[in-house]
Amino acid sequence: MPSPASGVRLRPLNRWQAETLREDLADLYVESSRARPGEEYEGREAFLRRLTGDIRRPGFALLIAEDTAFAGCAYGFPVRREGAWWRGFVGPLPRSVEQLTASGHVFAITETLIHPHTQDRNLARRLQERLLADHHASLGATLVDQTDAMALDAFLSWGWEDIGQVLRRPSDPASLHPSDSEARRALRALVLPLGPHTIADPQALAHENRTQRPD
Repeated sequence: MPSPASGVRLRPLNRWQAETLREDLADLYVESSRARPGEEYEGREAFLRRLTGDIRRPGFALLIAEDTAFAGCAYGFPVRREGAWWRGFVGPLPRSVEQLTASGHVFAITETLIHPHTQDRNLARRLQERLLADHHASLGATLVDQTDAMALDAFLSWGWEDIGQVLRRPSDPASLHPSDSEARRALRALVLPLGPHTIADPQALAHENRTQRPD
């Protein structure tokens, strides 16, 4: 629905529509990224590989924001109940996160893109919350490279909570980027509480440590 302030409309796309618009989405990625000159092509191709992999996942969903052109998008898929998404989590997984995962209330948002010229400063948060609400999720989950301080700051400003570190090899089936180099990557695990099934105090997600993560 349109934003009262900006007129930006949010619209869900199905798998076929996402496939059809993959080049437009890649253009949006390049326009919204901070790639240095000469790196745009490599970044664009890597994005297309990730998008292709995510589209194939069960429950994939994409939400586009548009006015006269694409202003942003967010997409992802439901986290499987057995907890593979959290593989590589360092230390104990917060019990609340483990319980919500086992109950099927967690949705992974694997990409959020916002065009730098959009006037809607709350667009990223609106996209993420709408995507979660459309899929009756109580918790959003995402992984961010811990060396990307700008991305981490952005997610925290949108209300996400940092619950710990994840170490992943690209060959891991749960990895977000299966075609990258084989070196283990240090990622930050972030969650966005939403809905009646979350705990009363979102800050407690980062401190609850009584239950080990699922294997």
